Parts: sequence; C-alpha cells; structure tokens
Amino acid sequence: MISIQQEDFDPAREYRALRDNGSGIGAIATFTGLVRDSGDLEGVTGLFLEHYPGMTEQVIQALLNQASERWDVRAARVIHRIGQLSLGEHIVFVGVCSAHRGDAFAACEFIMDALKTSAPFWKKEITGDSEHWVEQKAADLDRSQGWE
Repeated sequence: MISIQQEDFDPAREYRALRDNGSGIGAIATFTGLVRDSGDLEGVTGLFLEHYPGMTEQVIQALLNQASERWDVRAARVIHRIGQLSLGEHIVFVGVCSAHRGDAFAACEFIMDALKTSAPFWKKEITGDSEHWVEQKAADLDRSQGWE
C-alpha cells in the first residue's frame, strides 16, 4: 500500500497493520523518517515537500515490485507526507513483512534508498530567514546505485 498525504501517521498503528496482514510473517522491518533541524542549512525550522501526483505513486509501486522480485516480501507499506512539516514530525514510513529478517531488512533499506533518488519529491528547507530547495545528494545516489 502507498499513501501520499498531508496528514500525520502513527508508526505503531502502521506496524500493527503490517503484523496483522497474514500468515507466514516472521519479520517486520520499518523505517520512520523525521524532520530534523539541519540539512543543507543550519537552523532548519521546517520543511515543505511537493510531489508529482500520479507519477509518484507509480514510481513507488515499481520500487515495491522490484523489492518483491528480489526478496520474500509478504507485505509492504510506504507513506510519504507532503506540504508544510515542522521539526520532529514524521516525513516517511517504510514497512516490510517477510518470513525472515534478512529479507525484511534488505527490502526495507532498498525501498528507502530508492525512494530518496527515484520518486518525484521536492523538498524545501525553511529557516528563520530563508528557504532552500534541497538538491539530491551524491551519497544518496551512491547508496541507491549500490543495490544494482
């Protein structure tokens, strides 16, 4: 399942939904990203995120399909928030169920790494006196390309 939304989410609730998804689940790996006070700029007070509706969901679905082809993925969930976000708020949730921990860990990490470089999201950092569109990081590209 994929959700692109402005509303916050409850990681514990999302975990329970994955856990209750069916039989044969022996492992659940999750990642929850938060708004932090630094990035390209120091003193970040919030973020603004935009996306390309329709295309974003297609790209994420393709990533989930790739993960399912490579690992034993029994269920997966991606939530990505858009709009204005404050420090400490949730940005992204990735959850993967599998029969075994290795597949759950690998698929979750792959999805998050690929999400950072493939999905059409744009992030603006906001400080007390400026705004800055964040460019893709070489380190994120390196991590994503490491899965190839």
